[in-house]
Amino acid sequence: MNTLFGMSHTATLLIWTLIAIAFLIVMISKFKWNPFVTLLISAIGLGLLAGMKPADAVTSITKGLGGTLGTIAIVIGLGTMLGKMMAESGGAERIATTLIDLFGDRKVHWAMLIVGFLVGIPVFFEVGVILLIPIVFIVARKIKMPLLQIGIPMLAGLSVVHGLVPPHPAPMIAIDAYGANLGKTILYSIIIGLPVAILAGPVFGKFIGQRIQVEPDPKLVDQFAMKEQRKLPGFGITLFTILLPVILMLIGSVASIFDPDAKYGITVFCEFIGHEVVALLIAVVFSFFSLGFARGFTKEEVSKFASDSLPPIAGIVLIIGGGGAFKQVLIDSGVGQAIAELATNANINVILFAWLVAALIRVATGSATVAMTTSAGIVAPVLAMTPGANLELVVLATGAGSLVLSHVNDAGFWMVKEFFNMSVPQTLKSWTVMETILSVAGLILILIVSAFV
Repeated sequence: MNTLFGMSHTATLLIWTLIAIAFLIVMISKFKWNPFVTLLISAIGLGLLAGMKPADAVTSITKGLGGTLGTIAIVIGLGTMLGKMMAESGGAERIATTLIDLFGDRKVHWAMLIVGFLVGIPVFFEVGVILLIPIVFIVARKIKMPLLQIGIPMLAGLSVVHGLVPPHPAPMIAIDAYGANLGKTILYSIIIGLPVAILAGPVFGKFIGQRIQVEPDPKLVDQFAMKEQRKLPGFGITLFTILLPVILMLIGSVASIFDPDAKYGITVFCEFIGHEVVALLIAVVFSFFSLGFARGFTKEEVSKFASDSLPPIAGIVLIIGGGGAFKQVLIDSGVGQAIAELATNANINVILFAWLVAALIRVATGSATVAMTTSAGIVAPVLAMTPGANLELVVLATGAGSLVLSHVNDAGFWMVKEFFNMSVPQTLKSWTVMETILSVAGLILILIVSAFV
């Protein structure tokens, strides 16, 4: 790659990245270009500007798109079917009604934070969004509360556990790399995660919900609305159905913690049923019975519900794939590595260093998991040379950094944008700010805790 105006290779890479991201934002928000097409153009442009061979840039894009959608496309498809079954049976309505009764209309957004936090512990962020979005839509419609005031707390609960709380894969990788204690990390993650989620969720959600008024796509809402008045299913069976994938994934996670080498057959079985694809598949089939046949629907109706749930999510799936393609070009072109090298030269507090490395890689690549895993490899050698550092808090600092400033290269950004029917600027003002509050408040709290432990 030719350097720009005699600048270093790293500086040139960063400038091309900033130009590509600026192009992406302007074309989508100002000129209303299709996000999927614009993401692909930006990815190809950045790859070529960064010095990749044309064929390599295309390979990177297909690899990124395929890699991102490999699991997520199945997860979104199955999760949407589960959501559809909850909607048609009145299950989502039952959960929404029960939460409103328990917390009252004015405090239901606190209920959404708790639900997001609990459901998010063993579940990937994307799975949690798919499972909970029907409830957000129904609660908002029933109590006439701004959509973001209910949605942001749910997203904050899911996101904070994604970045901080084991057994999520990213924190587990950092725990292994740093040699941290799993039990202590879980304890600290809850002590730090809950206050941070409250600040970024109900507190910020109330503020932004009154300033950004959005309505979900009617087609999507229609999918999650009950078509005819019928007796609602019981709260217990509905809750069990929606939590079944969560329970199965938790079983898989616990089994792999107690038997990491999978020496026993029961561990292999638990890890199999705990894989998000298998867990969701089991839950969807179970929902056909618990929320379908048991509610008096015919097999033709249940089959139709499953088929009807898929067309509205086609655009969402492609846009998420486009975000994955852009992310892969950033990684393959060396931008992530350039940022890591830049951060390594700084001489700062190891907790701040871990947060900064993860934050820079997150901003560059768009993936919290990539940021966490890449940072673990960079921070571990520095940590080895820092005697007396609290390893568990460094794990959490890495996790907090991996959440910062989610923007156009993050598949989660596009998922939230599409489900909440927001423009790019609205998503930046709500979702991006929420993620940044989680990250920065998390860092501040980690630094405070580090003064006492």
